[in-house]
Amino acid sequence: MGVRTTAVRATAALGVAVLLASCSSGGDQGGGQPGGALEGRGEVTFATGKDTSGNMQKLVDEWNAAHANEQVRIIELPESADAQRQQMVQNAQVKSDAYTILNLDVVWTAEFAANRWVVELPAAEFQLDKFLQPAVKTAQYRDKLYAAPMYSDGGLLYYRKDLLDAVGQKPPKTWAELTTACQAVKAAQPAIGCYAGQFEKYEGLTVNFDEAVHSAGGDVVDADGKAAVDSPEAKAGLDALVTGFQQGVIPEKAITYKEEEGRRAFQAGELLFHRQWPYQWALAAKTDGSSQVAGKFDVAPLPGLNGPGSSTLGGHNFAISAFGKNKATALDFIKFFTSEASQRSNLVATSQAPTLASLYEDAELVKQFPYLPTLKESILSAKPRPQAVRYGDVTQAIQESAYAALTGAKTSDVALKELQTKLQELLK
Repeated sequence: MGVRTTAVRATAALGVAVLLASCSSGGDQGGGQPGGALEGRGEVTFATGKDTSGNMQKLVDEWNAAHANEQVRIIELPESADAQRQQMVQNAQVKSDAYTILNLDVVWTAEFAANRWVVELPAAEFQLDKFLQPAVKTAQYRDKLYAAPMYSDGGLLYYRKDLLDAVGQKPPKTWAELTTACQAVKAAQPAIGCYAGQFEKYEGLTVNFDEAVHSAGGDVVDADGKAAVDSPEAKAGLDALVTGFQQGVIPEKAITYKEEEGRRAFQAGELLFHRQWPYQWALAAKTDGSSQVAGKFDVAPLPGLNGPGSSTLGGHNFAISAFGKNKATALDFIKFFTSEASQRSNLVATSQAPTLASLYEDAELVKQFPYLPTLKESILSAKPRPQAVRYGDVTQAIQESAYAALTGAKTSDVALKELQTKLQELLK
């Protein structure tokens, strides 16, 4: 989901022009002033990434049917997380009221809150004790709530259960076991790719790099908030990916994979293992002919160097733009969208991870989505990405260094030493 093409750059540039044209003080509608009170009722806009399931629009339609004078309109941003952030930042920098509600990646909370681009939410109006606590923490900045946790996410290892069963292999807990299982399957099916994740130079690479480092016992940033990537553990994690590409365990074309490219490859039967978010389950399980692996796959925890690995904590939170109109309506809509009924609807339609703990214990849902216990474990033990006010610069530095190592432009030693220096400066 990186910003690379001229078309995307042109779209972003056009977005800036539109945003500049739409700037407004907001008047009595509760917009225009950073940190303005949650006042004003009427139409609001909801800026979000692509609604691949259609369920987001379904819930918006449900809200709109019951709120004739407080309609919500979705503004669909590019598929790329980096491009989404870019447009939201540009919107905030020109103090535009074009966006009211923002669907923020969990790692953007600190940046948007510190810059006063989003307003503090009344924590008492959300039953935060009923949410998964790692998800709640991603919505807070300096112990105050700046967003509502809507989607959580933990990385899972999707695997072809039918192919592993055929050669007597179990889901791997380590990289070595994954390689062994792949060799056994490829003996019968030479054309199948072994493993893929998200390795294009965009936010997904930051996630996969973080997971590799943590799964080898290292840290990107330590408990004191200091850079920690120049370590033997971090090198071992990065080297696992580098070696994977060099030895063909990771197909060469996977260097171009974002979430959707990898998902399509897995569903086409081209991969034995795939590191992916929960949303892939519903799509890969479809029996309408769009998936060649329906009924043939399962999920397991991510593998690590010497045992089960560690997922990067993902997900999205809903925040209210400091410059948006009708903040009271926006708050009510967010409460509606994060309710148990809405989260249940979203889980059933998309298989995305809910943030309410009760849904992971629901017998009916667990029967329909047997991966829920594994997913909950993944989320509760997941490690966050670096929490930094200058997160955009931090993730770009990680992407550049990791990509250089994966493509052979730099050795892992050089890449990590340079990244250590960059992060030390950015995290001051």
